[in-house]
Amino acid sequence: MGDLNVKVKKILVSQPQPADFEKSPYKELIDKYKVNVSYQKFIKVEGVSASEFRKDKVYIQDHTAIIFTSRNAVDHFFRMAKDMRVEIPDSLKYFCISEAIAYYLQKYVQYRKRKIFNGRQNFKDLMELINKHKEEKFLLPCSDIHKLSLIKLLDKSKIKYTKAVIYKTLASDLSGLDIEEYDLLVFYSPAGVKSLFKNFPDFEQNHTLIGAFGPTTTKAVKDAGLKIDIHAPTKTALSMTVAIDQYIQKNNKK
Repeated sequence: MGDLNVKVKKILVSQPQPADFEKSPYKELIDKYKVNVSYQKFIKVEGVSASEFRKDKVYIQDHTAIIFTSRNAVDHFFRMAKDMRVEIPDSLKYFCISEAIAYYLQKYVQYRKRKIFNGRQNFKDLMELINKHKEEKFLLPCSDIHKLSLIKLLDKSKIKYTKAVIYKTLASDLSGLDIEEYDLLVFYSPAGVKSLFKNFPDFEQNHTLIGAFGPTTTKAVKDAGLKIDIHAPTKTALSMTVAIDQYIQKNNKK
């Protein structure tokens, strides 16, 4: 099991390296504590084919609004519409979880002509907007692994919506990775935890520290029989890097 006296020297983040690494919060940890940070994509996304999608009997044209929670959802939705030769009407409304996703939409739609609404980064904000448009018939493009919290909120508000599974989240091939050499493994999604055991079925935690971000990831780590040493968000650490910083400050001195 994770050990409180482990000094954090080598960190493995189960995500792709950020485009602007110099400005990333992990770079601050490297500068501050001289730790070694590696990035590795634990999961990959693969589009569902049009013929597979047809089996679900979800008809894009039956909907008047779309809920986008990620860039992957945006990309795969427009790919699917093209593959199925569905004409996207000008009247379609878009509800995006964040401003960044709303801007990303411009890749596919003319911004000024469309009705685009965005939350501030969480489902609660987004639900406030959706609730103001209860008369719409919503389509929720998602992965085969999706956050149930949004589904629960939509059901609670009695929103008319259809889930459209348009891409799959799969485990990456991590065979080139020596998982034992890291002091801390950082997870951001339940799919990342699944990928760990798909690639390393005999993985034992021993002295490896585990970091988990968000309640669904935390649950996945515990369900896998692992002990969590660092988790976020908390009242004092809203981000994973702040939580790691606090842990290192407390334990590396010992």
